[in-house]
Amino acid sequence: MAETTVNAPAPMNRREFLSYIWGASITLMLGGGTGAVLWYAFPRFREGEFGGQFRLNTSVIPPETAPPEDHPEGRFWLSNTGQGVLAIYKVCTHLGCLYKWTPANDRFECPCHGSKFQKDGTYIEGPAPRSLDRFIVRGIDVDGNIIAETPDTGEAVLLPPETAQILIDTGKRINGKPHG
Repeated sequence: MAETTVNAPAPMNRREFLSYIWGASITLMLGGGTGAVLWYAFPRFREGEFGGQFRLNTSVIPPETAPPEDHPEGRFWLSNTGQGVLAIYKVCTHLGCLYKWTPANDRFECPCHGSKFQKDGTYIEGPAPRSLDRFIVRGIDVDGNIIAETPDTGEAVLLPPETAQILIDTGKRINGKPHG
């Protein structure tokens, strides 16, 4: 009877070991980079924080004759015009300054470069290239159904009497109309 010999695998040499380590570290680096890109590319905004949605009672809507209502947590002004309700973004369209409501002049005024806007965010004068940007406003009934919504053009939304709450979507900004 003949003896059979089993060949044992050759031990790993230094070059093979380093190539495996190099491949594993590149894979780990690419996986971490992909995870970081996905984390920042698809942010998750929660209700009640900027970039998300703000659910408000209709009692916070100012009367037509009252000045706009400031909502700093959402970075918007809630304004009630004769045509309906608007949520106006608090950042000037010129260079991104935070403008203020000036009750003496009954308008928004930017302290940085002097742009002026009406109560509905329409451009009056100054270096701003367009009217103020707006957010989507949705009227919601007691069952949670959307019964009114800001049109894509950004006009004010007229809320029906059965509106129980309003939903301001700060993740959907509508650019103001250019002037001139």
